[in-house]
Amino acid sequence: MAEMEDCEGVIATERYGSQESWKYLLKDGRMKRQKDAADGRLAGNSISGVFKSVFLPQGYPESVSEDYLQYQLWDTVQAFSSSLSGTLATQASLRGVGVGNQEATVAAATITWLLRDGTGMLGRILFAWLKGNKLDSEAKKWRLFADILNDVAMFMEIAAPHFPPFFTLIVCIAGIFKSIVGVAGGATRAALTVHQARRNNMADISAKDGSQETLVNLAGLLISLALIPLVTDNPLLTFILFFLFTVLHLFANYKAVRSVVMGTLNEARLSIVFHRYLLHGQLLSPVEANQKEPVFLSLGRTVPIKLGVRLGDIVQEPGELQLALKNNSKPYLIGIKNGTVCVCLGSDASVRDEIMAACQALCLRAVLHDDSSLSGALKQLSNTKDPWELVSQSHKMINQVFHTFLKELDQAKWHTDRTLLDWNEWRVEWSKKRS
Repeated sequence: MAEMEDCEGVIATERYGSQESWKYLLKDGRMKRQKDAADGRLAGNSISGVFKSVFLPQGYPESVSEDYLQYQLWDTVQAFSSSLSGTLATQASLRGVGVGNQEATVAAATITWLLRDGTGMLGRILFAWLKGNKLDSEAKKWRLFADILNDVAMFMEIAAPHFPPFFTLIVCIAGIFKSIVGVAGGATRAALTVHQARRNNMADISAKDGSQETLVNLAGLLISLALIPLVTDNPLLTFILFFLFTVLHLFANYKAVRSVVMGTLNEARLSIVFHRYLLHGQLLSPVEANQKEPVFLSLGRTVPIKLGVRLGDIVQEPGELQLALKNNSKPYLIGIKNGTVCVCLGSDASVRDEIMAACQALCLRAVLHDDSSLSGALKQLSNTKDPWELVSQSHKMINQVFHTFLKELDQAKWHTDRTLLDWNEWRVEWSKKRS
């Protein structure tokens, strides 16, 4: 202790993440805590520090993904414009059910509201049943779809009062759309939160996201108070403002989902990366592949791929099982049935086997789709007309390229220990030795 009192200077330093740093000085036998002069950031008790602690996750930016800030900025813009559009839609709905109309009855308004809520509840259950398993694997697409559908629903609510005979029907359909928005938007937001969390801090990120959205909605509320007197009894101005807010809302949403860089492979990203690798021998990084990933739901016709199907979806007789096992020593079976590429997964298949099976299925889809940009290896497959022979030859091709491809995936920092491929739950054990 006497030796420490004799020497003066810095005896310790500490940091709060990357936000600020402090040092402890020993002077005249007393220890003093001082802000590091080399740290240009504001102190933690400043306005900036308080704002960060209230609205950003603890440990930011190290505790979140690199795309967090850009995504949240665009998400804030879309939430603000959506809040203003929602005000216009709510005002139109209230006018439609009779608010301000002396001839309207409370019972009629209540029935309309209950019908809207009831159809919305049924729509929520039905959509979660039909599409719930797609929301993880295609989070970007369904996130953007939800916001587009939300704008459509609000437009219907604004237009509904101008069609009195069909008002209830229109608001009920809008209620169904909004219930779908609630399921798709909430589920994809959760999927994006999982992606953003870097320290198992999903709850903190979700809570701070809620705080950010509440602040934005509060700002939207204040501006809405100024807008309501202007748009009351002025349908033209209402539609003009709604159009402007909607354009801003959709643009911000597009930029938000485009800013997300996921390092986990789904079908779209795997297809982009694998086909580029086969064509040019170049493996795209997560940033490059995410920039090329489509963010709109596809309406074009393509060869469907079904992963994790029942054995009966591929083979109907023992002879076909022998054909499926030709040149195949892998823990999965592939078949082409009714223009669909089906993959039957073995119970002992690993995540890397799943990636391999998906790559082979993507090759078969490209050949069946007569893609003009086929690489040399796939062009050779396209000369094979018999489906089972095509599958057999694809086994040989995938054996030649996959292990090098997988190694380069790891080097490019893609996650190969987990995927977002849309596998069903069927797992099969076939008794015949694979040969």
